[in-house]
Amino acid sequence: MRFVFKTRYEQDIRLARHEGHLFWYGLLVLLLLAAPWALSEYALAQLTFVLIYSVVGLGLMLLAGFTGLFSIGHAAFLGVGAYTQAVLSNAGWPFPLSLAAAALLSSAVGVVVGLPALRVKGIYLGIATLAFGFIVEEALARWESVTGGNAGMHVKAPGIGAWKIDSDLEFYFLCLAVALLATLAVLNLLRSPTGRAFVAIRDSEVSAQSMGIHLARYKTLSFAISAALAGLGGALYAHKIQFLSPDQFSIVQSIDLLLMVVIGGLGSVHGAFLGAIFLIAMPQLIAVGKDSLPDAIGQAPGLQSLVYGLVLIGFVLFEPLGLYGRWLKVRTFFSMFPFYRRGMFRRQKAFQKSDRLR
Repeated sequence: MRFVFKTRYEQDIRLARHEGHLFWYGLLVLLLLAAPWALSEYALAQLTFVLIYSVVGLGLMLLAGFTGLFSIGHAAFLGVGAYTQAVLSNAGWPFPLSLAAAALLSSAVGVVVGLPALRVKGIYLGIATLAFGFIVEEALARWESVTGGNAGMHVKAPGIGAWKIDSDLEFYFLCLAVALLATLAVLNLLRSPTGRAFVAIRDSEVSAQSMGIHLARYKTLSFAISAALAGLGGALYAHKIQFLSPDQFSIVQSIDLLLMVVIGGLGSVHGAFLGAIFLIAMPQLIAVGKDSLPDAIGQAPGLQSLVYGLVLIGFVLFEPLGLYGRWLKVRTFFSMFPFYRRGMFRRQKAFQKSDRLR
């Protein structure tokens, strides 16, 4: 088992805690760079969707997992970013400018939505964000002169000047670059005073306020950053599917996003990526499993929703820390074998979340 003895403050805020992290994450990046030549065209498209949803998941993880503010209408920010990107790209804007505009507009909308978080929390905040999601979906459907309404609108390929990113390979590397930059930005934010303030608010608002943390400012900031990342993911999503309609950003999409971070593991950056893999892989697994089921079950229209509900209930009951929490237990088991005891993680419930997830 690896022990890291910290003797300097710089060690506590270092991105990579030890050389093993540098090796394994470096190897992962190399595998992602080589993926287009090792995967089929369909598998590469699914991996691209994983990267897009990971960017959105990072934003929702920052809001729900690290600040403790749950949003049930997060697909609205995804839609704002997607439609902003589509309108500006079709108008001829260069991709970097339209991407920045999508993130900024989503962030501004996030500030407006974050205002109710200053007075309400828990289920009441969820209802407020849910209502906002319905408002945005209806606005996208009614504003036909800009969004095309329910008829939808096509999205041009991203480009910079005469260079058009119109191949699957080029777009995959674009999504990979955005996902890596977003991950580094979130990691640096979390080790800054702002990120530590988010975690303090999540663990105890009373304690955070007693330490001088301005709750209204940091809650609003968390909503703004989370919405900006959702807007970035929405911009990439618009170019990937190349056609937008309001029903793509409904309450079902918001529930899928919330399900993604809960199953991935609340309070961990890894959980955003694990949840995105789950969100993309689960429909494929269900489609494969339908063939081995009786027609009365396999052809049922609500099979996917039923499976999602059962999986969520199973994680809430047996693995509240999600896929990343299960990985922590598996890793600890092998690193401490044969001295691992089942009660080890159960005893840690007495500590704060920030202590249990390190």
